[in-house]
Amino acid sequence: MPQKREMHVVYSLGDRIFRRIVTAGALTSLIVLALIGLFLFARGAEIFRDMGFKFITGVKWTAGSEDGTAAAEFSIGPMLVGTIIVSFIALIVALPLSIAGALFIEFYSSQRLKRLLISLLDLAAAIPSIFFGLWGIQVFSSMAERWSYLLNSYMGWFPLFSNEMQVFGRSPFVAGLVLAAMIAPIITSISREVYSRTPRELVDSCYALGGTRWGAIRAVVLPFGRSGVLGGAMLGLGRALGETVAVYLILNLVFAYNFNILEAQGGNIASLIATRFGEATAYELKGLLAAGFVLFLLTLTVNMIATSVVQRTSKDRS
Repeated sequence: MPQKREMHVVYSLGDRIFRRIVTAGALTSLIVLALIGLFLFARGAEIFRDMGFKFITGVKWTAGSEDGTAAAEFSIGPMLVGTIIVSFIALIVALPLSIAGALFIEFYSSQRLKRLLISLLDLAAAIPSIFFGLWGIQVFSSMAERWSYLLNSYMGWFPLFSNEMQVFGRSPFVAGLVLAAMIAPIITSISREVYSRTPRELVDSCYALGGTRWGAIRAVVLPFGRSGVLGGAMLGLGRALGETVAVYLILNLVFAYNFNILEAQGGNIASLIATRFGEATAYELKGLLAAGFVLFLLTLTVNMIATSVVQRTSKDRS
């Protein structure tokens, strides 16, 4: 009976240098990320100690007076809820459109159109958020206002879509649609790349068995790319969670819990920091850094959950 041979991999000098460079880059990223979190926590620790859990659940943001006659009170409850609501509106709208766009580009468009659309996708993904905010204010808001009015007319009986003031121009719904336009190119680009790596022999096998193009997509392509699309969706969600300028330009910053997505009030943590940073007192600045630490933890948690789900899905598929 032949004996088992041990396999030894011998790396060349170039391979060893490359591995060390990549390892150093990865460790540097982790160290920088940890230092950012440590800095935010250290600067906001006084706020966490003074405000306690009320910093997360309260509804007031009062800087107080410098002479101490009026006490300062900081809490980000409405902004935290607004961050989650606007981001999930963006994800719910962008995800099906991105999947449909990725499938069209990869399986239905011609080669010339495919190259053009891929270039446009890469270009759209790099557009700064301020342009989306200006576009939302100047162009898109009037269209979205009509959609909000129709949604309120037919679904106003449901509390989520009610609007007593009948003002639809600046709402979490409009902000979510603008963010959906912002993150859709990212999700579409990643989804298309994942779908393009589907084993061609599996798709050809579906055709050989008499399946249609859509049948092959439904039976092979969509299950194969599920984990990658999920990762792209979480990447888009991470950008939506931290978006500042677009939400700042569209939403009226109001410190009140707003679960009616068509009402003209709301905000998110990033827009709160951008609004108050320029005129903040020293103590309020610590509150803004504490709010940034909460947003940091929220984004980090979303990315960790996404990584866990992607790994579990990939393991189940293999």
